[in-house]
Amino acid sequence: MIKIIIVDDHSIMRSGLAKILKEEPDMEVVCEADGYLQLMEALQNDLPDVVLLDITMPGKNGLDVLKELRADYPEVKVLILSMHPEDRFSVRAIKGGASGYINKESATEELVNAIRKVSSGGKFITPVVAEILADSFEQDTSKPLHDKLSDREFQILRMITSGKKVKEIADELFLSPATVATYRSRILEKMHMRSNVELTNYVLRNNLIE
Repeated sequence: MIKIIIVDDHSIMRSGLAKILKEEPDMEVVCEADGYLQLMEALQNDLPDVVLLDITMPGKNGLDVLKELRADYPEVKVLILSMHPEDRFSVRAIKGGASGYINKESATEELVNAIRKVSSGGKFITPVVAEILADSFEQDTSKPLHDKLSDREFQILRMITSGKKVKEIADELFLSPATVATYRSRILEKMHMRSNVELTNYVLRNNLIE
């Protein structure tokens, strides 16, 4: 029996996914979590085989949760299930340790097969994601500027351009304001930009935040 935890802050989405999976004789949804805290609580009780993880959630986002799961629960497979198109986050998710990435629009057709594949140790890579991954290994000059950022830099980029102040970011990430300012400087340098306005225009142009 494949044990599954669904992590998504939208109750309708969680219920819909659970309904699909409960029809499969070899799958059991052991928990429906609305975010990081409920997921961590569930993991204390029993480890699942697969975590279905959304990226955009209140509090700690899916990419940060993925990193924590890979470090603390390496035996648990993580399948990213996101509303975001593959070209926005799939490469970062796969390189961060996810066993697969599915766009929610195609989830009903691919979900069951994806779970079976990743639970057995495989990777579920759609043709679209495979092409994006292949392109990502080309020389740096062909990469989007944000792909040059580390996961933490990318997270802080999104927080800055969503309007959060340095102190807010520092408090949320348990960092000092000076450390956040250093990250900001690195981001500007790597992306060849000079101000938050330029960063925000870039992020909006590339649909990196809601």
